[in-house]
Amino acid sequence: MSLAKELDTPQDIREDVIFPPGDLYSDEPPLETELHLRQIILLLKCLEWLWRDRNDFYAAGNLTIYYSPHQRRSEDFRGPDFFVVLDTERKLRKSWVVWEEDGKYPHVIVEILSESTANTDRELKKKLYQDTFRTPDYFWFDPYTLEFAGFHLLDGQYEPLEPNERGHLWSKQLGLYLGIHDGLLRYFTAEGELVPTPEEVAETAEYAQQRAERLAAKLRELNIDPDTI
Repeated sequence: MSLAKELDTPQDIREDVIFPPGDLYSDEPPLETELHLRQIILLLKCLEWLWRDRNDFYAAGNLTIYYSPHQRRSEDFRGPDFFVVLDTERKLRKSWVVWEEDGKYPHVIVEILSESTANTDRELKKKLYQDTFRTPDYFWFDPYTLEFAGFHLLDGQYEPLEPNERGHLWSKQLGLYLGIHDGLLRYFTAEGELVPTPEEVAETAEYAQQRAERLAAKLRELNIDPDTI
């Protein structure tokens, strides 16, 4: 039976099943702590800045993924903390509805662990992302204990990723490393350089400008024309 046919036959649907009405809003619980929120925002804005000239991806945090008309409301692992879908249109969405997105599931998922969700992230979510989503790269990170792990889908099974000498894990889908920096999960280039936030880029540019101005002032004190240097 096709998915479209399933959506047209609501009989025998349990009361706790999310039967899609057609215009689906995200339905995620609130984040546990401010640190969880800051971590998700950090992953989102760094990737969006790095890929600012690209329009072929979608990244979001704490957003519901509707993947089946028979999802149960008791399944509180519907929405990953952070995910990226490749080869899709970059636009705002109310939720990610698989059957309205050419059947696409996330290519990368990151879960931010907490005491109340850690077991679900390590077991139920991992199985869901492996067996149903078929998400190639899955990571989890605890901003309090700094527990960090990653997996890559190989022959239908998640295999642990091996860290490099700096403890970073490679995401083939992103073409980036993920690793811990100052207590938070960050991206690193293939060369090991930290992917900055927009604010860090601005601060670096401002520092460079101030340094150049101080150097020019010093040269003028020595009666040296800065333009001749």
